[in-house]
Amino acid sequence: MAMMRIVQGDFADPRVVDLLGIHLASARSATAPGSAHALDLTQLQSPEIVFWTIWDEQTLLGFGALKRLSADHGEVKSMHTAQATRRRGAGSAMLRHIIQTAREGGMSRLSLETGASEYFVPARSLYKSHGFVECPPFADYVLDPNSVFMSLDLDG
Repeated sequence: MAMMRIVQGDFADPRVVDLLGIHLASARSATAPGSAHALDLTQLQSPEIVFWTIWDEQTLLGFGALKRLSADHGEVKSMHTAQATRRRGAGSAMLRHIIQTAREGGMSRLSLETGASEYFVPARSLYKSHGFVECPPFADYVLDPNSVFMSLDLDG
């Protein structure tokens, strides 16, 4: 297998913009109205968010982001792997990168929100395989039957 590389995401790259559009459309179509929390291109460019892409040569495999909620708390945002490149480890590689970056940034807790529908089962399995456990809503989220909240203690 070729070496995957993770780099700062380039919002001007049409491949990134296209995959982000696919991510938003699929996540929102699998989520009840008012319960989708996937960020769009503009929202991902917020100063408290770091956005990365993962590549195999010139093939975009996916992306992920880390949002700083406070000095010691971060949120995994917009994790997505291209459908054609799934099951190659890109999601795990990106999640490990986000976890490591959060630790290096002094965060002791990493949280995320994902969907509760069948579509999101692979995502929930990925997060659980990296130690995330279900938790109550955090930050500005509210209890929602269409959402699953998860967190990881980075000090443990």
